[in-house]
Amino acid sequence: MSACRISALRLATRRVFAGNSTRNYATELPRPPPPTRQPVIETFSEPSRPRPYYAKHPPFRALPKVTSKWPLALAGLAIGLSAWAGFMTFATNQEKLSSSVFRSIVRALKADAQLKELLGEAIRPQPEWYLNGDPHVKGHISQLQGNIDVSFRIRGSKGSGTVYFTSIRKEKGTPFTVLRFRVICDDGTVVNITDAVPLV
Repeated sequence: MSACRISALRLATRRVFAGNSTRNYATELPRPPPPTRQPVIETFSEPSRPRPYYAKHPPFRALPKVTSKWPLALAGLAIGLSAWAGFMTFATNQEKLSSSVFRSIVRALKADAQLKELLGEAIRPQPEWYLNGDPHVKGHISQLQGNIDVSFRIRGSKGSGTVYFTSIRKEKGTPFTVLRFRVICDDGTVVNITDAVPLV
């Protein structure tokens, strides 16, 4: 076999394989037919508006009222101050009741004969309900500073009145000087207590 014939056979074989390179598969889907008409393109004259979030407008609701905290703060402050004032009044009153000056004044009142005729027997300080049954002694007792000025209510079997007692010490180391020691009864009668109250 000549070389020219061999070359011609090789060329023919290549052409046969080149013609059978396209393969058809059994699972290959058929291609859709080409469209017969062009798709319709919709155009707009202006930009589109966004669709509202709610399909229906929600009902209008009133905003909740903001409550102020100042009234509560003021009420708490008032209650605290009232409690503090009540405690201080009770504490200072108990201090006056337990002093020797107050006991000496009550002792002198019970021993006065003129006061017994007007107020009767069993003369004693008048209790007050807001102090849990204790008498209310107004004023101050300051023996260190040499100044005593008190007043309180008393009662007896016949009537009641108000006691006023004032005493000062002019110099340190000297005895107290009684300036006022009297009882004004509810009917207006004034009784001056003559018995001196021993104060040191």
